[in-house]
Amino acid sequence: MKSRAIYITSWHLSMKLSKTSLLLSLIALTLFGLSSCQSFRTGSGYNFESKYSLKKRKTHISCTTERGGPTVIKPLPLKVSEQTFDRLFSSIDELLGTPYRSGGSTPDGFDCSGFMQYLYKQQFRMILPRTTGELALLGSVVPESNLRRGDLVFFSIDGNNIDHVGIITDRNRFTHAARTGVRVNELYEPYYRSHYAFGARIITPE
Repeated sequence: MKSRAIYITSWHLSMKLSKTSLLLSLIALTLFGLSSCQSFRTGSGYNFESKYSLKKRKTHISCTTERGGPTVIKPLPLKVSEQTFDRLFSSIDELLGTPYRSGGSTPDGFDCSGFMQYLYKQQFRMILPRTTGELALLGSVVPESNLRRGDLVFFSIDGNNIDHVGIITDRNRFTHAARTGVRVNELYEPYYRSHYAFGARIITPE
């Protein structure tokens, strides 16, 4: 009887140890998973910035002339007068609330890249590429801490590709053609914070 009691006690002890080990393993896996997830999210924007910094970037842009002559090639970032630079933001204010339209690049309706194409053509005669992916290769990549008015900001909504773009209009604010129309948002809003990729400069005031 004594040996049986010892056997039962040992069995209970073994079961408790097994349960404790299992619990500790689950806790460790959970913490590892959270740590890995956090590291991935924190690094995703940096990876995009590094990736696009290393890509072959376009250092020149075609611009139309005032009299409708042949286009001219100018270096990026394009130097613009303070007057036309300020006029860009006045134009943006006037376009707030413009409805979203897939493929749209006129005040009747914009998508995100069409909005950028319209703004820079109207104010600076720049002929920007039509897609967000092509826009993402223009000019120089700018660290988030150095963003300033007029810079483009790019986002990856699907996590794999650059698929949204806006323009910095204030210190931490950007304007873009969202599904709800042309609007202003904060870079630090959780949704845009989690999808932010990098910024780029294609104009600079003289």
